[in-house]
Amino acid sequence: MRFAPPRALAGVAAVGIALVAVGCGDDDDGTSGSPPDRGTMLLATTTSTRDSGLLDDLLPAFEESSGCSVKTLAVGSGEAMELGEKGDADALLVHSPAAEEEFMEGGHGTSRKPVMHNDFVVVGPAADPAAIEEAADAPDAMARIADAEAPFASRADESGTHTKELELWDAAGTTPRGSWYIETGQGMGETLTIASQRQAYTLSDRGTFLATDNLDGKLLFDGGRDLLNPYHVIGVRGDEVNGACARAFSNWITAPATQRRIKRFGVAEYGEPLFFADAKG
Repeated sequence: MRFAPPRALAGVAAVGIALVAVGCGDDDDGTSGSPPDRGTMLLATTTSTRDSGLLDDLLPAFEESSGCSVKTLAVGSGEAMELGEKGDADALLVHSPAAEEEFMEGGHGTSRKPVMHNDFVVVGPAADPAAIEEAADAPDAMARIADAEAPFASRADESGTHTKELELWDAAGTTPRGSWYIETGQGMGETLTIASQRQAYTLSDRGTFLATDNLDGKLLFDGGRDLLNPYHVIGVRGDEVNGACARAFSNWITAPATQRRIKRFGVAEYGEPLFFADAKG
């Protein structure tokens, strides 16, 4: 089912998506004093940027310098881009490269810039009944899960993670079906919890896996180009879009100071960064 809430906050609430106010933001122009009020920016982004805690870390700093009040919609990348197509978001922070390129080719975006990356990992029960720790690559790991009909929890929500999962099943030469294949329809944190409860495998971005507490599961397979997970910021094109805040956010999140902040995020708590900065210059 396609998802297209109106721009009005009340309309968003009516279709059951929570708008989370997280503050304002902008690029730092070096001026002192309070910036002028630029209004509210709707940022449609992924559940991984929310569940990892990255948004809570970044957005208040953006608000402090920008004069832009930010409200976030944390959905799958597919839904985020649907919002952008309809002009129901001002900026996107997403991780589904092929769909992003189609979005830009369709004339829906004003700019698309690399921000950061992490990677996908396959998580599962410590006993590893499908023996994916012995897999040669990610498609082989998925093929082993299908051959064993070991429980697998899929987000099944057209998110960037779900898109990557489908690519891996295709590369493995299999179509998952049957009672072992659990479609959660939930975000990454919730799907990790369901997988843990059901002793199931799942595909997760590394950041959300590290940031999700009380999981009865372990990282069993990672590495390789198949599992790279890049994120881009996109400014949305539209007559009703808050273009000033979208441009400010795009410039701010790719600026050197913010990129350094992204590189540091998670190191103190987890002993490793949850994301790696990708912006150039």
